[in-house]
Amino acid sequence: MMINLRRQFQSSKVPEINGVFWFVKILTTAMGEATSDYFVHHFAPAAAVLGAGVIFVVVLVWQLRFPRFSTLWYWLAVVMVSVFGTMCADVVHVGFGVAYVVSAAGFAAVLTVVFLAWHRVEGTLSIHSITSTRRELFYWATVTATFALGTAVGDMTATTLRLGYFSSGLLFAGLFLVPALGYRFVHFNAIGAFWASYILTRPLGASFADWMGVSHARGGLNWGNGNVSLLFSAAIVVVVAILLMGDRRRRNASSSLGWGHARHHR
Repeated sequence: MMINLRRQFQSSKVPEINGVFWFVKILTTAMGEATSDYFVHHFAPAAAVLGAGVIFVVVLVWQLRFPRFSTLWYWLAVVMVSVFGTMCADVVHVGFGVAYVVSAAGFAAVLTVVFLAWHRVEGTLSIHSITSTRRELFYWATVTATFALGTAVGDMTATTLRLGYFSSGLLFAGLFLVPALGYRFVHFNAIGAFWASYILTRPLGASFADWMGVSHARGGLNWGNGNVSLLFSAAIVVVVAILLMGDRRRRNASSSLGWGHARHHR
């Protein structure tokens, strides 16, 4: 009970789930797809994956060390999960020749195991309960698995099923809304609806990123993966900067209220 894995935080280590959360999440999935494709095709794949893995571990360790939620480090961790998780899925297909159908089934099995282990140990899969290091480790293991699974599924629909990237993006955009609508109107389980939508953000963002980056011959806009990566990276920086300014204003307001309260009671 005294080891680090049982350390308790004052509040959940994940942000409030609202429209901004989903917007930034989809941006990270698109950015991760384009960035992974760029580095894997312009550098030695093994070196690219190793480098991304090292940065991912460093960022995640720093995120775990924070005693409370940090907007900057949380979203930086999500960005690195996006890049590294995408590379893992791509290496399985490109490096080892595993069909997307097989890799998607494999990553789905991995995700199921993580969910079962998390629920068995902690008794809940709610992200509002991420209040200890052990629960946070389960959370990030789940997030990594969802990125790998979503990458394989998105590529499978676009290439194996021959839907193309744009049509795949539209498909996943529709599917992404189903859990939210089900929760709103049919009383779907909140935790299940959240994770279903969370998984679908990966192929949703990645499909549109691929459509923007690939050549006209492959049904894309031919902007190039590097340019698409920079575009979505810039968008993430802008939104996270706005969130950080909001955090700062709230802290200043809280400090001002505390100072005024202290003066009132002198």
